[in-house]
Amino acid sequence: MSDEPSGAANDVMIRDFLAAWERRDTQHILDCFADDAVYHSIPLTPIAGKAAIREFVAKFGDVPPGRLEIRHQVASGNVVMNERTDYIALNGVRVVLPICGVFEIEEGRIRAWREYFDLTPARAAYDKA
Repeated sequence: MSDEPSGAANDVMIRDFLAAWERRDTQHILDCFADDAVYHSIPLTPIAGKAAIREFVAKFGDVPPGRLEIRHQVASGNVVMNERTDYIALNGVRVVLPICGVFEIEEGRIRAWREYFDLTPARAAYDKA
């Protein structure tokens, strides 16, 4: 029998992780990552390692909390996939981002997180500056 968390436990962990993003709970977010984790927002360059992820998360400290609405989420073993819509404010502009996220969990921590979405709405918010 494996010591790895079940798909159900990983499902709950990712839901809690996304809720932490909603409330900007930096410590909870970082605690969810393995030290050698990789976050790849597919339109952008991957962010590798917990220290680099910490820097990325810190940039959201001044961004007002948003809502990350999970439409569908499935978990099987160490993989969790979700379809969600993020409602956030960037540069004072409300942005709606439909996203597909894929999480690979290892020993109870996120080892890889990939998100697929169109970056255009976020870029448009910064172009209004």
